[in-house]
Amino acid sequence: MQWRRHVAGFAFSSVFVLSYFTNKFVLSVLKFTYPTLFQGWQTLIGAFLLLLSAKLGWVDMSRITRAAALPWLPASLLFVGNIYAGSRALSRIHIPFFFTLQNSSHVVSHLILRVFCREQQKMQWLKFISLCLVLFAAINLPMYDPQFDYSGYLWAVGHLLCVGAYRAFQVHHRSSNLSDLEQHCINCLFSVLLLAAAAHPTGDLMGALEFPSLQSHTFHCGCCASALLGFLLLLATVRLKSGLSLEHFGIWNFVSKLTAMSLSPFLFSMDVNAASLLCVVVSHAGEALLLYSDREPQL
Repeated sequence: MQWRRHVAGFAFSSVFVLSYFTNKFVLSVLKFTYPTLFQGWQTLIGAFLLLLSAKLGWVDMSRITRAAALPWLPASLLFVGNIYAGSRALSRIHIPFFFTLQNSSHVVSHLILRVFCREQQKMQWLKFISLCLVLFAAINLPMYDPQFDYSGYLWAVGHLLCVGAYRAFQVHHRSSNLSDLEQHCINCLFSVLLLAAAAHPTGDLMGALEFPSLQSHTFHCGCCASALLGFLLLLATVRLKSGLSLEHFGIWNFVSKLTAMSLSPFLFSMDVNAASLLCVVVSHAGEALLLYSDREPQL
């Protein structure tokens, strides 16, 4: 029924906004900039809750075989790069600017599918314009950001490259027998192992032990909330995708980002100017145009 789709969409949007706000709070306000531990904690709890839910029959997830898991490991590596670089970038960049840079991952996906995967489908001129808009906005944003942080933007580039490559990998491996939940389970388990191994060499483990707010209840609540919201966002995403086409899911994702960007100035201090704000508007106008160009033929 139509109203159930709207309920699922609003639930997804609410969890999406809360998840980004919680992560931003822990990373920027509390300044817990140790991504191997922060993301390792999130993926550990995510994997545990997902496996527990499957065991209790709350979600439909089959037993993952080695033959099915091994071909998916490159995507899991990209997933680790995505969440690690994303945490680094989000801790230093405002949420609207973060999404503006993230939008250019669509350009990366398109180039990979065209060049490496030999996708032969003729590109629509509308899609070409939309990709140019998001790329133009992302390239110009660093020049107009009044609080430009070189390290933050460098991590953001790594993040968008991983996001774009991961999306292209998913498209290229559509024939995989793994469901979205099974893919995410492999991603989480692989992330826990890789991030745990990297915690000491990166210095995150020693830094976290000396973190001033380590015993703070606010810090504990923020970390627990971030892990739980990440799991709920996964369930909301799978639920929404199962009832809608990819185009309609993209619309809900777009609305969720607009909501997060609109509310973020009320919760986090931001320094913006007209030029940087114009980059944000151009980028999301390009994303809206991209969604329109990808609409279903019958629409």
